[in-house]
Amino acid sequence: MDVSEPASISTGIATRYATAIFELAKEEKALEKLETDVAALDAALVESEDFRSLISSPLYSRDQQAKAIGALAPKMGLDKMMANALQLMASKRRLFVLPQLNKVLSALIAEEKGEVTADVVSARPLNDAQTAALAKTLKANAGKDVKINATVDERLIGGLVVKLGSKMVDTSIRSKLNALQNIMKEVG
Repeated sequence: MDVSEPASISTGIATRYATAIFELAKEEKALEKLETDVAALDAALVESEDFRSLISSPLYSRDQQAKAIGALAPKMGLDKMMANALQLMASKRRLFVLPQLNKVLSALIAEEKGEVTADVVSARPLNDAQTAALAKTLKANAGKDVKINATVDERLIGGLVVKLGSKMVDTSIRSKLNALQNIMKEVG
């Protein structure tokens, strides 16, 4: 059994919906509003267990999901186009792809704006000055504006792990200790 298949199916569904939503927003010159909607949906996915349950639980019927989205969309400040797209997805039982949809939409918006996204993992949260300095350094390397997606992993002990496109730079103390441990094993 291929366990990657459901993920690729979800990604395919999300990509089709995201492309359609993005093209509509671009046509309507509403990419800024779309970006705001994506941020609001990302926040809801992170903050609300009920929202995550609504989009993924088979216990909710299509109608219940569509009505819930219809009620939530104005409260979240979602644009009518996004609200309609989410209701369509609910009627087709496709709301479960919302996290992937947001990732694809974010990538499409960033590409349109000439940005690239860097995933940065640090041992402690980066302050604004550190984030700005890192973005400036990465922009010099990438030749494009860089949007930083920062996360914290205390297991790194110190340093950073930066992923920019297909490149990854790991300056964490954890990786240096692991490398040192491997060298010691080879010697001993």
